[in-house]
Amino acid sequence: MIAVPRWLLLVLGALFSAYHVVLGTYSLGTPASPWPTVVALLLYSIATVASLWPVGPARMPDWLAAFVLAVSIVLPLLVTSQLDPARDNGYATWYVAAVGTLMTIAAARRQLAVAWAGVIALGVQTVIWAGPLSLGTLGVVGSVVWVGIAHMLSSALTTAARETRRYAHAEREAAAWQAAQDAHLFEGRLRLSQTNRMAAPMLRRIADRDGALTEAQRRECRMLEAAIRDEIRGRMLLTDAVRAEVQRARERGIVVTLLDEGGIDDLDEAARDRVLSQLADAVSRSRAHRIIARTAAQGAEVAVTVVGLREPDDESPADDTDDLEVEFWLEIPRE
Repeated sequence: MIAVPRWLLLVLGALFSAYHVVLGTYSLGTPASPWPTVVALLLYSIATVASLWPVGPARMPDWLAAFVLAVSIVLPLLVTSQLDPARDNGYATWYVAAVGTLMTIAAARRQLAVAWAGVIALGVQTVIWAGPLSLGTLGVVGSVVWVGIAHMLSSALTTAARETRRYAHAEREAAAWQAAQDAHLFEGRLRLSQTNRMAAPMLRRIADRDGALTEAQRRECRMLEAAIRDEIRGRMLLTDAVRAEVQRARERGIVVTLLDEGGIDDLDEAARDRVLSQLADAVSRSRAHRIIARTAAQGAEVAVTVVGLREPDDESPADDTDDLEVEFWLEIPRE
């Protein structure tokens, strides 16, 4: 599709409108008094310049559309007040094409109701002034045709622009979906590679021993399983410092659970390092039986919540966290 520059359309519209001004000026000797025609020419020039002014939105403002419609109604009344409908007035009926041009501009600038109201008013005034047959001889039908063409073109361009925006939105959504899928695939491969790197030596050792492991080796397997679980569920909560402190805590017999639900994905590196440093420090200082670290929801003032739970001294070890006592509660802020 070849795009026509807007300035070229404005220049063509200005030249076409100026042609009607020339015709009106040339025929000033035909009316009984030239002054109403001079006023009409002045109003038409002002309306045309305002309609073709290059600065502003594509859709004509409502106040300007009302002014243009008023001019299109007043124009025929001023000019025909000094003309004899029974005579051949020649170019003195320039106002018909002028109103048609003005309404075509209004239709092109998406003021369709104003454009049709203007040409309908022109047709009614022409019939009242010179009779129904004058609609063809004076060129009113041609003005209506031009407004109809402008209406169809404007509607087609509006539909095309709407479809273009819809397709562009769909393309962005498809690109975002593809990027998310690629990210999930990449992350899955990365997690699988990390899991394989961490678990492969232990799996080979288990296979070599036919599953006959010592208690220390079984404990090492449980620690490895917990570390792999951290890599999957902990995600952004993991740094070398956090991994080291979590490992030490588990060696002390503490059950540590890391849950990253995406609450710190939008933090920059410096802020994330600050938050996770506090998390590592909290894990290192805790003497609880269980530690649960969870990211907060996005947009919350808290980045990570850390809870330390302790089993009651007078009861047997509890399997339900509802039976545990809170040793500490820490909310690490985002800022």
